Amino acid sequence: MDAYIVDWLNLLVRWLHVIAGIAWIGSSFYFVWLDNHLEPPADPADDDKGVGGEVWSVHGGGFYHAQKYRLAPARLPERLHWFKWEAYTTWISGIFLTALLYWYGAEVYLIDPSVAELSAPAAVGIAIAFIVGGWLVYDLLCRSPLADDARVFAVVLLVLCGVLAWSLCELFGGRGAYIHFGIVLGTIMAANVFFVIIPGQKQMVAAAARGEMPDPGPGVRGKQRSVHNTYFTLPVLFVMTSNHYAMTYGHEYNWLILIAISLAGALIRAWFVARHKGKASPLPAVAAVVILAAVAIAIAPVSRGAQDAGASIAQVRDVVAARCVSCHSSAPVHPAFPVAPLGIELDTDEQILNDADRIYQQTVATHVMPLGNMTQMTSEERDVIGAWYRGLRR
Repeated sequence: MDAYIVDWLNLLVRWLHVIAGIAWIGSSFYFVWLDNHLEPPADPADDDKGVGGEVWSVHGGGFYHAQKYRLAPARLPERLHWFKWEAYTTWISGIFLTALLYWYGAEVYLIDPSVAELSAPAAVGIAIAFIVGGWLVYDLLCRSPLADDARVFAVVLLVLCGVLAWSLCELFGGRGAYIHFGIVLGTIMAANVFFVIIPGQKQMVAAAARGEMPDPGPGVRGKQRSVHNTYFTLPVLFVMTSNHYAMTYGHEYNWLILIAISLAGALIRAWFVARHKGKASPLPAVAAVVILAAVAIAIAPVSRGAQDAGASIAQVRDVVAARCVSCHSSAPVHPAFPVAPLGIELDTDEQILNDADRIYQQTVATHVMPLGNMTQMTSEERDVIGAWYRGLRR
């Protein structure tokens, strides 16, 4: 029953996380687009009122006229809309999901003894340290002179993200390492909103309410953090879906794959941002495509068929029965799974044959199954599955 309750919590909180994430990313993307499409006000009276830019748009059968003030209007409106709860809800639900799946179930989803021998409390403590430390290091860098040069700062962030990815993949199983990489970036994004963007906006609103000219400093700092957030978005979205693709997080060089795909995502976003402003160089998008193609080629499985002696379905059945069906069965006995994960059942020879591709990919090509190798599948048993699979494909 405990596993059943955890599954329902997982479902409901994940649903909330996706909904809030869509709202946060949607508003973030919209305002980046809006800022990059502003034109000087057509009416001189608007310019005199302090309007710095405007844009006309049409959507859903109506016309919209958005204006941005250089600092603040002479008189604040009675109702002012804020965009913050989307970010906070996304982060809170994401941390709850992490605690539910990767910390409460650390032995299954976070710890891999073949990577590092960690106890559950140690693994969770290290994970939290990375999350908190990631924000502190990033925030200090943003307040340093390095942040004055956007290109230098981007290189520094890329190097630090590489160190982060490598460190996580040296400590945790690939799936857990990837998700914690995303949590560190997601925490930075949410903390930017909570500690920098919203407080800066409150300062500007308070100054305007007092009839004073707002200090532009908080707005400049908020804009800087907002730009950083938009470049983090696609890498974080990749990580959110990466648990479906063991070919990435289960690879020997999983940390390098993570950085390459994250860089490709940031380059794609950079091209879109530049495109919002008008004509944009295709180089960032081309570079992203090249990086993704290079990763796909580099991690493609290599056939060893000619040197295999082959193995029988009976041998594979014995391995699957000993190492897999405690979870992948019509009646799982593992306490973490009330039903077979992803509905994959391996009780019969027919089911094993139907899922041959998946079995080979997960146990031989990437070694991500069994999760954390909790049933202690041996190298010899993986060789049996590999020989059998390659024999099927001859």
